[in-house]
Amino acid sequence: MFIDTHTHLYDEKFELDRSSVIQNAIAHGIQRMYMPNCNSETIDAMLAIEKLFPENCFSMMGLHPCYVNENYKHELETMKAWIDKRHFKAVGEIGLDYYWDKSFIKEQKDAFQTQMEWALEAQLPIVIHMREATKDTLELVKPFARKGLKGVFHCFSGSLETAQQIIDLNFYLGIGGVLTYPKAGLQEVVKLVDIKHLVLETDAPYLTPVPYRGKRNESGYIQHIANKLAEIKEVSLQEVEAITTQNAMSLFQENQLVLRC
Repeated sequence: MFIDTHTHLYDEKFELDRSSVIQNAIAHGIQRMYMPNCNSETIDAMLAIEKLFPENCFSMMGLHPCYVNENYKHELETMKAWIDKRHFKAVGEIGLDYYWDKSFIKEQKDAFQTQMEWALEAQLPIVIHMREATKDTLELVKPFARKGLKGVFHCFSGSLETAQQIIDLNFYLGIGGVLTYPKAGLQEVVKLVDIKHLVLETDAPYLTPVPYRGKRNESGYIQHIANKLAEIKEVSLQEVEAITTQNAMSLFQENQLVLRC
C-alpha cells in the first residue's frame, strides 16, 4: 500500500474522469489520498470527493498562500468555522509563496501564523507550501515547532541544508515528481537524507513524474516516484513502500490504520 499525502483531486482538470482516476489509483495500491484545501471555493468539491470515497480520500482545511489577498480575514473565518465544525486530517495547505506575487507578504505571514495556532490548539499536523520564501517560512515555523507542532513541507525541492533544518524541526519532507527530474538537483539531496524523514506525494494534477512529464499528474503515479526513491537509496521498492507508508501514518496520526500491503 502507498499513500499519496498531497493531491488536488477536486481540480477542474479531473472534471471529466475524476472517479475513474481515483479508482485507478486504488487499483494500483494507493489506498489513501490526502487532499489539501486552497480556499473557500474548493471546499465543496473536496468534501464531495471525501463523501464518495470515505475510505480512501481525506480532506484537510486551510487557506493556501496564493489565495491570500485583501479578503483573507474573511477567508480565514470560513476555514476556522469548518475546523470547529468537524475533524480534518490536517491544517493545510498553508505557508508562504513569494514566487507569484509579493503584494500580500504581510497578510500571508499573518494567515500562516494564525493557522499554525489553530493546528496547535486542535493538535493537528500542518501541510506547508513554501516557494521562494525559505528563510521566512522556517523562522515562522520554529516557535510553533518548539511547542510541539508537526507536519510536512510539501513538494520539497531545496538544498541539503534546508532539508536538515526541516528535519531538525521534526517535520517531514514531501517528495513528489520533481525527484524524477534529472536536472532538478533533488536526487543528490534525497540520497543523503534518511528515508525515515520522507513521505510521498503527487501534488496532482501538477508536477507529473517521468515518464508522464508534460501530461496531467494523477495519484496513481506515486509508484514512479517510489521507484526512483528506491533506486536512489539503493533499497527495495517494498522497503520504500513500508517506510513511507508508516511515515504518512505518523504524519496524519493514523494510529488505527490497518496495512494491506
